[in-house]
Amino acid sequence: MKFLIAALAILSLALAIPVVADINNGNINGTTDAWTINFGFVVSDSFKSDGITLTGFMIGVWLFPGDTLTSLDWSISSAEFGGTIFGSGTASGARITDTYISSNQYGYNIDRVTITGMNVPEVAGTTYWLNLANASVASGDPAYWDENSGPASASESALGTIPSEAYTINACGGCGCFAGGKPAPDCGDTPEPNSILLFGSGTLGLLTMLRRKLTL
Repeated sequence: MKFLIAALAILSLALAIPVVADINNGNINGTTDAWTINFGFVVSDSFKSDGITLTGFMIGVWLFPGDTLTSLDWSISSAEFGGTIFGSGTASGARITDTYISSNQYGYNIDRVTITGMNVPEVAGTTYWLNLANASVASGDPAYWDENSGPASASESALGTIPSEAYTINACGGCGCFAGGKPAPDCGDTPEPNSILLFGSGTLGLLTMLRRKLTL
């Protein structure tokens, strides 16, 4: 009985814990090659969903020294460059973060760019495509998506099939997940601490009553 009470108490707390999963196509390489994601070019990489809501992603980029990526167009689609569009937008302001990592042998800065604030529900086991374009830097210089030849499929709008790029897809499901300032669509509002306590105390009270009846 004590084990059952403890298990139910843990379960009541678990209701407020989000499920977080990252889909990783490998680390940033920064030394082999990179593909233009502005000046009209689009680069598209595939990923297989775990079936929870996509909330953001991280990519590796090559930039000229002194440049910082300030905005980026993205879309999630059923095919490279198109098909059914499940979500799209322009990341800018607080929803894009550019972090310098190193410089490479070609004189480019290698940066990690993080995009947040997305809210794209997905179906488990389905292959989607992350499409990137219209990257913007204040200088007007080109921006490039780092190639790392990971396991994903990839295409470039002018050339077709290319080696895949460095990315990590961030996804979250269940209560406690927020994207774009709102709860993810597959969960309700995050339970308040008082609600969790009331649920737990109610469960314990019910079990105590049942135990008393069994010992009469």
